[in-house]
Amino acid sequence: MLLKINNLNKDFKRGKEVVHVLNDLSIDVPKGDFLALMGPSGSGKSTLLNMIGGIDRPSSGSIIFDDVPLDDLSDKGLSQWRADHVGFVFQMFNLMPVLNAWRNVELPLLLTKLRGKERKQRALAALDLVGLTDRISHKPGELSGGEEQRVGIARAIVTDPELLLCDEPTGDLDRRSGDEILDLLQALNEQQGKTIIMVTHDLRAAERAKRILYMEDGKISATRNI
Repeated sequence: MLLKINNLNKDFKRGKEVVHVLNDLSIDVPKGDFLALMGPSGSGKSTLLNMIGGIDRPSSGSIIFDDVPLDDLSDKGLSQWRADHVGFVFQMFNLMPVLNAWRNVELPLLLTKLRGKERKQRALAALDLVGLTDRISHKPGELSGGEEQRVGIARAIVTDPELLLCDEPTGDLDRRSGDEILDLLQALNEQQGKTIIMVTHDLRAAERAKRILYMEDGKISATRNI
């Protein structure tokens, strides 16, 4: 089991009011799973993704990644764990507009001890994997939306993480570009063995996963195997 989430709770304060965003949520995610999270806005999907990715900490409960309890890690340790094991794919791409494709993909490697030549080789290999060998020198403004998201995926996989967390990865794309991105995610799951957790409002996107978990009021309300 790659990921075990046990009795997870997350509360936020809004003035004097306490808002319960996640409520005793438990999920097991085996290695190689492709999981889609669906549910209405405010159901806790993105909050859960942030908890899993170590961006935020739960109010209570535990997240265990490959037998490592994330609660036991210091803030510095959690940052290093995230850099080593998790790749993020965002709806808005989050690329640096002044950098070309390979420089954007290289960014996570700047936190490693790799030399410049090795970083470039890895960045180019990741761009080749997502089919953008001919666009390595193009800046984001010179790319289509689908190409920008491919750069984002290349950046997410350049450190060879076990886990990819995708927050509405097709939300800003037309149907054709979105389908190409979903094809790529499926290939990364089936051929590269990446474990993927994807938040989406699009049922057609969710049906590319192996399982769909429906969330409501911070809980899992239903599960569907594809």
